[in-house]
Amino acid sequence: MTRLVMGPLLGLESETEYSVCFMAEADCKSAAVRINGEVLAASKQADTPKGGFWRLVWQASPKSKAGTPVDYEILLDQKPAHDLAGHDKWQFYLPGKKEHVRIGYASCNGFSDFKLLTSTPAPYAMWDKLAAQHKAHPFSLLLMGGDQVYADSLWTSVPTLKAWNELDREEKVRRKATRTMVEQLDRFYCELYCKQWGRLEVAFMLARVPSAMMWDDHDIFDGWGSYPEDLQRCEVYQAIYAAAAKYFRLFQLRGDANGTLLDKALNHHSWRLGFRGYQILALDNRANRTLNQVMSQSQWDQINGALAACDTGHLLVMAGVPVVYRDFSFTEAALDATPWEEELTDDLKDHWRAKSHQGERARLIMRLLDNARLRRRQGQHSKTLILSGDVHVGCLGVIQDKREGVVNVHQLVSSGIVHPCPTQFQWMGILAMTNDDPEYLDENRLIRAELLKPFGAPLYLRTRNFATLLMGSDDKLWANWHCENGLAASYPLA
Repeated sequence: MTRLVMGPLLGLESETEYSVCFMAEADCKSAAVRINGEVLAASKQADTPKGGFWRLVWQASPKSKAGTPVDYEILLDQKPAHDLAGHDKWQFYLPGKKEHVRIGYASCNGFSDFKLLTSTPAPYAMWDKLAAQHKAHPFSLLLMGGDQVYADSLWTSVPTLKAWNELDREEKVRRKATRTMVEQLDRFYCELYCKQWGRLEVAFMLARVPSAMMWDDHDIFDGWGSYPEDLQRCEVYQAIYAAAAKYFRLFQLRGDANGTLLDKALNHHSWRLGFRGYQILALDNRANRTLNQVMSQSQWDQINGALAACDTGHLLVMAGVPVVYRDFSFTEAALDATPWEEELTDDLKDHWRAKSHQGERARLIMRLLDNARLRRRQGQHSKTLILSGDVHVGCLGVIQDKREGVVNVHQLVSSGIVHPCPTQFQWMGILAMTNDDPEYLDENRLIRAELLKPFGAPLYLRTRNFATLLMGSDDKLWANWHCENGLAASYPLA
């Protein structure tokens, strides 16, 4: 009997369009999804080493006043299919017409080091907490802001890559990516997603809450885009990127046909989605990243066009690396002066406050402030919130502009849902080599960026966490962090 290898995976692609994706064994000839009793044919998006990847887009009916559950099941060769946990029926929540939707946000779903996995007692406990929240008060959308998988083991588990990595630098750059290497990379990323997303705790939620995602470096490998140009452009690095991008598009974007993408040529994967009073803009900060840029000029042009279209509602901007965070400039300058700069600073070069990215950071901040001011002039009480992850702690930041009245752009960092926080020793090192002093972004000191202390918690949440967003009856957007150590941090965005 043909069965599911992976899935189902729910996605949100417009205000009313929901995608259902799954992977079936290679001998599957046809696939369909029965949604609320109606059978709709799925189309195959790709063949993979594990089987065929299938996709269906369902158009939700006009919104009802009350929220309703939507039942669905998957048919393979006209027979009901079950997932690896034995489920053959699934359900998600369609919010009511005037309902304030509940949004979840998470990042860093994995481990950068095998030792971290073996030393973490309950690796996926926060997914269980997220599932408990969903059962009590269903989520309408789950946003995932980067490092949905950790691909760093490719250097030791891909045989041809392991051999290549033992060469000297000049020989690495000259070497071609062989057909065997390309095949091994394709299998590696396919199996990586199937293994990490096949975890029962993760699979349970991905099948029951529509999601929208943007990748970060570990979805390719640690520090992607922050390496010297000769390595970044060499044939082997490009083969790694091509394999990572293929499976990112399948699993996280639900296929190349995702209608939210800004660039149909797929030179980058930034996307914009409107959903129940929110405009969500996800920035692909990896596809065109180099040591000297985060996004290319053509990508910036498309981002600016998308921002101009975000003229109503609340704006959520997904940027994996925090825009407001501790200042690493002293550490970067110190390491730049050492002969080990290349090996030690890829993570530092990733930060928005790295010296080569400060101009782009200022550009992004000014664009967001201009957009927030435009919506305010139109008489809207809308909020602007940057959603970030990456740093394995939770925190809250604000950019406040007092040039014409007061305009705020807030930032929520939630990290990670699986990856552990820095140890006390590591955190003490970070604190010693960095600072979190308030930062002024103009000569008149009217634009200020700083970190804020959430209610009920310290400035930094050094514990695994995820976040929820919900518009309150007080017209404030409530951000809540749910922490493994029991902290319940919150902050109302006015």
